[in-house]
Amino acid sequence: PSQRLSPSPSYPLTITLTATMSAEEVANAFVQHFYATFDANADNLGGLFSDQSMLTFEGQQVQGAQNILQKLKAVGPVKHNVKTTDIQPSSNPNAIVIFVTGAIQIGGDNPLHFCEFFQLVGTGPGQYYVHNCVFRLNYGL
Repeated sequence: PSQRLSPSPSYPLTITLTATMSAEEVANAFVQHFYATFDANADNLGGLFSDQSMLTFEGQQVQGAQNILQKLKAVGPVKHNVKTTDIQPSSNPNAIVIFVTGAIQIGGDNPLHFCEFFQLVGTGPGQYYVHNCVFRLNYGL
């Protein structure tokens, strides 16, 4: 049977995951879903996080779905262009780690390079939430 990525029944954008999908398939589906949703309407990301979720955004930590959503929405209108996605199983067999690089356009300004790390944790067959997320802009090094 297939399950939704988001545990929130009111979540309007869904993708279908199955219990037999590989970590890579789950992660790739998540990345595509996360950035398409963020670009279209960040309000719809809330169901991907739980009260235990933690976001570190440019060095500032926030915890809980509502606080994370508030922080993401504060960025303003964005457009992501994902360049690379690296995926590994975590030490917990129900978790997947994902590292994404790409470009982000904020409010129509010139694109900036970014990197983002996610740890997805399974809550049941084919069901995951974002337990950890770390986001950084990459300025000229």
